[in-house]
Amino acid sequence: MKRRMPWLIAVVAILVLGLFVLRTLHARKLASGASNAPPTAAALELTPADVVVATPVELARTLNLSGGLKAVNTAIVKAKVAAELKTLTVREGDTVRAGQVIGQLDTTEVELRVRQAAQTAESSRAQLDITQRALENNRALVAQGFISATGLETSISNQAAAQASYRAAEAAVDLARKSVADARLVAPITGMVSQRLSQPGERVAIDGRVVEIVDLSRLELEAAVAPEDVVSVQVGQVARLQVDGLAGPVEAKVARINPSTQAGTRSVMVYLAVTPRPGLRQGLFAKGTVDLERRKVLAVPLSAVRVDQPRPYVFVLDDGKIARRLVALGARGDATLAGRRDAVVEITDGLADGTTVLRATVGLVRADTPARLAAAASPPAPAASAAH
Repeated sequence: MKRRMPWLIAVVAILVLGLFVLRTLHARKLASGASNAPPTAAALELTPADVVVATPVELARTLNLSGGLKAVNTAIVKAKVAAELKTLTVREGDTVRAGQVIGQLDTTEVELRVRQAAQTAESSRAQLDITQRALENNRALVAQGFISATGLETSISNQAAAQASYRAAEAAVDLARKSVADARLVAPITGMVSQRLSQPGERVAIDGRVVEIVDLSRLELEAAVAPEDVVSVQVGQVARLQVDGLAGPVEAKVARINPSTQAGTRSVMVYLAVTPRPGLRQGLFAKGTVDLERRKVLAVPLSAVRVDQPRPYVFVLDDGKIARRLVALGARGDATLAGRRDAVVEITDGLADGTTVLRATVGLVRADTPARLAAAASPPAPAASAAH
């Protein structure tokens, strides 16, 4: 028995030592695991500029168009008689009034025609007097029985022919005198001279172009619209245009729609009446948008919609965390959100009114990331005025 005691004591001591070693190793493992555990992620701080609240806005469905400006009223002064251009008193950029004489054609030839026609008329008048006297004499002779009724009918016919010839000669005189008046070049409309197409000293043919006049008080934009888009365009719709050379937008309205398509392109010409403004000129290029429809929709900035996944989605701030929401998109347009004009898109499904949506300025974020919205910085207090 005494010989077994040392062995028993040794076994117990070994067991106690083993238990102590195991407990020590377990404690070290727990401490090591705690030190290697990932730290708690810090909350992402968002500024008011990083978010926008999804809210109903008046969204305009628009159509882009472009084209050249054209004056509604233009006129080309043409020569009504063939003659040499004697004087032309206006140049490009000059303002003219309707009825103003702006030039003169040489009247030498037409005045000679007036004299020729007048002399022919005098000859016809003399011939008419002769036939008239002959008719009166023959009537007296018929009454006395000296000539037959057939001779009287011949006199009547001769007098009628002479009278017709005289009237034709008078008409020729009037026509020749009109040619003298037509030698004056008169502005048919009020406007500005855009081109001088002939110069003094040149011989101008009948209907020869001399001057072009443009009335800038009424301008239109001529734009070609695709057939699938023109069905939504209506007279009276408002447009905003950007014209080359002008800083701000120019207002316009749809005035007319061509009932026929253009050959080849099958597009339809739409004419927009442009609000008069200094600096507008015929031929300037303009582009802009027409408001086709306006309605209240739930919208967010177009840039806030992420499209790197099969379905579009947005990041929202939900209960202190960033969450991803799949959304269905509708019409696009421009609207004012949070006091800022931006390109927006309609959200037809996936978001509720009042949801806080992250803008694209936040950058790359992950869902379930803790986040909080920082309070807007208050404006600095005004400095206290010095006591008097």
